[in-house]
Amino acid sequence: MIIRMFKLRLLNAVAPAYFFSATAVTFIFHFCFFIPTIFQSPGISLRASTVIHTAVFLYLMLNALGNYVMTIKYPAESANETVIPACSADCSDKIDAHYLLNGRHFCKLCKKVILRRDHHCFFTGNCIGNKNMRYFIMFCIYTSCTCLYSLVLGVAFLTVEYNISFENPLTFLTLLPLSTGYFFLGVISGLQFFLVLMLYVWLGIGLVCAGFCCQQVLLVARGQTYCQMKRGQLVESCSSWKDNLSDVFGSHWAVGLFLPVQTVEAFSGEVAAHHHKHD
Repeated sequence: MIIRMFKLRLLNAVAPAYFFSATAVTFIFHFCFFIPTIFQSPGISLRASTVIHTAVFLYLMLNALGNYVMTIKYPAESANETVIPACSADCSDKIDAHYLLNGRHFCKLCKKVILRRDHHCFFTGNCIGNKNMRYFIMFCIYTSCTCLYSLVLGVAFLTVEYNISFENPLTFLTLLPLSTGYFFLGVISGLQFFLVLMLYVWLGIGLVCAGFCCQQVLLVARGQTYCQMKRGQLVESCSSWKDNLSDVFGSHWAVGLFLPVQTVEAFSGEVAAHHHKHD
């Protein structure tokens, strides 16, 4: 158990560093390679397509980073409980969290009592609950869009710069193993090989975030959490799916779809924990 907790704490420290490193690399590729190469035109200093693609990328990236910050700024912790509680007798989460009563958990990594805990996110380094679930879902959406958009521009860059055709679907599937061999044989540069690696990183992160986002929205609509699903506990919510979504996304949810602003009342998490006493 000690070794397991050490691994979790190490992951809790490494994951945010990985996220910011991938973000910095994505910025560099877009502004130093993709946009200057794909949208260049002789005799024209600034094209409309360059402005549009730059604006789209910045909008997606800033929304992803903005919701990332909001997820951390508005944690799901309880402001009324600071004492470390004892684990209940029927607790099934004996590694990273203690299950308490009234839909509360004590997270060993955060060392705080979490209201309506869904899961612990290692990339943000805190727990996800009713208070920051809306920001976490939007973070997943915009991260997925940013990665898939970067994947498309990366493929376009390889086509323009290195004359690689992707008309055959097998080209992308065999791109990584062939590029690995060519790199060690000295046929391609390190930059091209690193770009190929990033294509698969963007694809993986984009698909995982999209799938995880769909799961979270479905759980929110049902009035459930991932902790409940992991314990095999199916809880029938007394509220409709619209009320469950409104409880998480707030009254100004439409604004939150496009801008990383606060749309959830500060006290909503406390109220939600009161209404869901039977976790």
